This record gives sequence, C-alpha cells and structure tokens, in this order.
Amino acid sequence: MKRILTSMILMAALAVTACTNPGRFGGQDVGATAPASGGIIPGSANDPTSLAYFQQAVGDRVLFEVDQSNLTDIGRSTLDGQATWLLTNIDYAAVIEGHADEQGTREYNLALGARRANAAREYLISKGVPATRLRVVSYGKERPIEICSEEACYAKNRRAVTVLAGGLTS
Repeated sequence: MKRILTSMILMAALAVTACTNPGRFGGQDVGATAPASGGIIPGSANDPTSLAYFQQAVGDRVLFEVDQSNLTDIGRSTLDGQATWLLTNIDYAAVIEGHADEQGTREYNLALGARRANAAREYLISKGVPATRLRVVSYGKERPIEICSEEACYAKNRRAVTVLAGGLTS
C-alpha cells in the first residue's frame, strides 16, 4: 500500500515538473499572447486578413427592422467595413445569408430573407465588390440564432450574415 502511494506521489510530481517549461522542445509557449514578429498572430482576431478579424472587428451581420429589407444606417456602416475588407482581401468570396424571425409563414420568410440578402449584396456591389464574388441564399426562419417569443429574440433573427470562403475566386 505504501509503495502504491509513493509511486502515485512520484508520478504526480513528475507530471507537474514536466509542465513547467512548455517551450523546451522548440515549440511556442501556448500561453503566449503574441509572437516576437510584430504582435500579430496569423488567423487570430488581431490579424486584419483573418476570418476572425472580419467577424469580430468588421462585423459579419446586418440587422433589419420588422418586415423590412431596407438597410439601416448601422447596417450600411457595417457593409462599408465589409466592402473595404473584401476589396483588400481579394482571395475571399462571400455567401450572404438572409434570415427572418419566426413570425409569418415559411414562404413569406424565405422571400424576406432573400430580399435582405440581396439588399446587402447590392450594397456591397455598389461599393466596388465584384458581383462574381458574392452569392446569396435565404434561410427564412429556418436557422434562428435565438429561440423565444420576445422582441429581443426576433430582432437578432432578422439579419443578413456574410459568410466568407477563401480560395473561391478566380
């Protein structure tokens, strides 16, 4: 019994000491926040060419009012940022998803989602993004991000989301 306890303590001590220097084999320290080469971690939210940056800093969604497909001032501002990003990062194509809240029929919401996605697409085209890099799809009320019967939930579901894909342009 004493040997088992001693062995377990020894193994625990070895396990703890093995974790004290994660970079000893030439790998990067997992806890490091930025590499020495300027502070930008490729693919992270601080890399202006990354999908994470697009989603978090630029914004990947535009919200709409009830039964509307007209862009709001905030929506146009978000799309201005998207256009700038897409014009800078030409290796990306985008699918603009149109969504609606759960109110109304399936058919009505599919049509409304299509109008919302097309409104976002046309705005991006007007800002110089080539139409060949933009597709639209409508999900209507089929893919809610919030499910409840309150205005706060409905408001989050009335949206157009720009989803990026790399390497699809020619």
